[in-house]
Amino acid sequence: MNPEVPKKKIAVVIPYYNAANHIVNVIEKLPDAVDKVIVVDDKSLQPLPKEQLSTSSFASKLVLLENMENMGVGGASKRGFEEAIRLQTDYVIKVDADDQMDTSYIPQLVVALDREQCEMAKGNRFRDFSALKRMPVVRRMGNLGLSFLTKMATGYWHNFDPTNGFFAIRTDVLKNIELSKVANRYFFETSLLSQLYYQNARIKDIPMPAIYGDEKSAMQVWKMPFVFFPELVGILVKRIIKTYFIYDFNITSLHLLFGVPLFLFGVIYGSYSWWYHTSHDVLAPTGTIMIITLSIILGFQLLLQAIQYDIFRTPKAS
Repeated sequence: MNPEVPKKKIAVVIPYYNAANHIVNVIEKLPDAVDKVIVVDDKSLQPLPKEQLSTSSFASKLVLLENMENMGVGGASKRGFEEAIRLQTDYVIKVDADDQMDTSYIPQLVVALDREQCEMAKGNRFRDFSALKRMPVVRRMGNLGLSFLTKMATGYWHNFDPTNGFFAIRTDVLKNIELSKVANRYFFETSLLSQLYYQNARIKDIPMPAIYGDEKSAMQVWKMPFVFFPELVGILVKRIIKTYFIYDFNITSLHLLFGVPLFLFGVIYGSYSWWYHTSHDVLAPTGTIMIITLSIILGFQLLLQAIQYDIFRTPKAS
């Protein structure tokens, strides 16, 4: 049984692209507590079924926007966020138009914002084992790997399924985020998390099932590492520099300052030494081996200490 939705002004933002067969059903399944439904047509090849929408039960709450060019899911969502801010709503919920999100969980997302002192509540598909069995294996493994890398990059170590686009967020938090720094396309959810980290926003996971219909993702699985990995490295480097060397300087800063050079020196010089002595068919001096070994061990231990502190300082929902 769903919890009672608090009396807040709630907006649902739906980025629309080629989902004419689903959009009406998605809107009709929204809870009555929703005050505004903002649909952003992202220059879709399939026109919005406006006639059907005009006769839906949410017709009076609909706000239809249209992008002049295709901006991707992030670009369309950000325009919806800006409209929700302009309408002075309290909470914003982002829902996809392909009917692969169970909107019956919206009350849980909203209650989490209202009662549990968090700034964002998002879906977590990896708590439902029966749903996991139905998720395609390749997609499941890709999501697991991507989730771990995203945790490391964004600093939200306690949250899982970071690429889940079904979430609720406080409007006052959105006002403080530079939306121009949030990605327009597939990296949208991850880049949003990276910006929330600098606001010290707490995020709560809400377990919910994954739903897979007849809609196919435009992103091919094999391309994901090539698309996401460079972006994640960039986010990680920026976060480490800002968090531990610009906004603050603490013991973890020292761990990183000494640990990274020591570990890299050990690995790089060790690799060179191994190649040199192997190619010349001679034994490496004991002193060289000791220097390389100590550098790697000490550098690795310092990095582990830095990671432990980074996990400890993750913004946590109550």
